[in-house]
Amino acid sequence: MNSIPVKSCLLLSCVLSLPSIVWAEQDAVADKNADTPQSITLSSVVHNLVKPVAAEPYWYVQTSLYTRHFKSNPEHNNHQELLGVERHTANSYLLGAATFLHSYDQRSYYGYVGKRFDWVGTPFYGKLTAGLLHGYKGEYRDKIPFNRFGIAPAIIPSIGITYHRVGVELLLLGTAATMINIGFQL
Repeated sequence: MNSIPVKSCLLLSCVLSLPSIVWAEQDAVADKNADTPQSITLSSVVHNLVKPVAAEPYWYVQTSLYTRHFKSNPEHNNHQELLGVERHTANSYLLGAATFLHSYDQRSYYGYVGKRFDWVGTPFYGKLTAGLLHGYKGEYRDKIPFNRFGIAPAIIPSIGITYHRVGVELLLLGTAATMINIGFQL
């Protein structure tokens, strides 16, 4: 059986638990060395990269610019016509929904929650979303894992860059493809 979804879930688990482990370690070090200046350690660098960054809540609207499948198949659609909207909170969490044409040209929907990881002092960020995907039907039902009832879980990591209110993101769509999206903060 395909072990990629299990590996993805394990990786997601490790990534999501990393900030709490790092914060706990950093708090213990800070308590131990309260009277001495802190040196730069790997855990402090990681902590600064993944800690929530205070921000004003905002809406984010996005669309797809480019998609590239890893395996060439004349049946693949590389024009997803994605339209998505996200609500970002003051503590870096987000809630979103998107509609798009999947790899086999059927209308699909993705509802998700996630977290944005701003890299302090840079315009770069990482984003991890997890949710439910609907739209792989008929002969394409088994093209995504766990799609037994027409709805499958999905985890989508991405990296991005923001310039003023415009963002560009590179998304990894499992083992199938990569996509570039552009968005605008409202």
